[in-house]
Amino acid sequence: MAHVLELVETRLLGSLGEPDARAAVTFLGTDRIEVLRFPASDGDGGVLVRYVTLGMSAAPMTDPSAVLADPERGPRAELVLTVRAGEADTDKVLRPLAVLAASPQVEGVVVAPGASLDLGGPLWPGAPFTSVLVAESGGLVEDLELDAPMDPVRFLPLLPMTPNEAAWKRVHGAAALQERWLAHGTDLRDPRRTSVPLAD
Repeated sequence: MAHVLELVETRLLGSLGEPDARAAVTFLGTDRIEVLRFPASDGDGGVLVRYVTLGMSAAPMTDPSAVLADPERGPRAELVLTVRAGEADTDKVLRPLAVLAASPQVEGVVVAPGASLDLGGPLWPGAPFTSVLVAESGGLVEDLELDAPMDPVRFLPLLPMTPNEAAWKRVHGAAALQERWLAHGTDLRDPRRTSVPLAD
């Protein structure tokens, strides 16, 4: 729905400022997905870049087991990836992000916090990450309430995972991996970081 995306873009601009770039990707049989790039400061003199999808929330995500898709009810989301600027060719992440944002339309996936999304290849050329962990919304960009009966749009952060971290998460769960990142002071915005120590 066009008016939903207009509200989403207004919320993004109000929260993150003006984007310095945007790109559109269209996959066969799906609606267009845009990816907006927002520059930001990390508060310590460093520069961050945030990549945010726009288009995923146009329709609610539907449980693949549902017989009929409800055109209004169901979770809606956009994806947010934050990395340090200038340390890797992260602008090549635009298409992989759009692929993830289109997955509810293409594969009937419901993207929710705690889920792993596997890209089947590096997040960008040379990236040590091949998947992402979906984190809880509400931090960087507040959830956007929509008129009933529509669910709010949630802006879900994506946390890049190395293959070892993704395998460890499958066994131990998302919360355990996030606790390990926290315990080791892992900078999840570092596009060149190595895997967190996983041996006890």
